[in-house]
Order: sequence, then structure tokens, then C-alpha cells
Amino acid sequence: MTYQDQMRKGTTAVILLHLLAELGRPVHGYEVIKELQRRSEGGFDFKEGLVYPRLHELERQGYLRSYWQESGEGRRRKYYEITDQGRQRLAEERREWRAFRSSVDALLGLDEAA
Repeated sequence: MTYQDQMRKGTTAVILLHLLAELGRPVHGYEVIKELQRRSEGGFDFKEGLVYPRLHELERQGYLRSYWQESGEGRRRKYYEITDQGRQRLAEERREWRAFRSSVDALLGLDEAA
């Protein structure tokens, strides 16, 4: 597993919470994957085998809720939306990420202004 694969796997949950909070509307899994690929400009290749299990895990934890609905194309799709508990978890994850990033930057001698 490459370093980038490890980073993607470790950050997928917080990225999903952020995306759903920012979009502010229910989205189906395939749309989530396409939006992540678009936003990362190809830098991350989010596969179904990574995203769907994380969506299910976040739902089990109460951070997302889902429902089935027929799409415009007539297919039944599972739509996800963030819960209030998910928004709280996202805020905690952001604080933890900032602290982690700051520590790694200090260890690597990186200047935040650069």
C-alpha cells in the first residue's frame, strides 16, 4: 500500500463528512465518488470499495442517515445526508486534523506561510 493510499484510507471518513455537510443535500454514493474525484482533480482515486464501506460505517455510528429513493433515471438509489451528530464529529475531526498537521509540519520543518 502506498503512502497516498494510506493517507486516503485514513482521511476518507472526515472527507465524506465534510462533503455531505458542504453540499447540504442528500446525495447517493455514486455522486459522492464522482464529486470527490472532481474536487481532488484526480489526485485521489476514490474507489467504491473504499467509499461505500465508510458511508455504511458513518451511518452505523449515527453520523449519517440514509434512505432509498428512485432516481430520475428510474433506478433506486440510497441517498445519504449528514446528521447533527455528524456535524459535531466533523468539527472534532477538523480540530484533530489541524493539530496533527501542525505537528507534522513542525517535524518536517515546513513553514505554514510558505
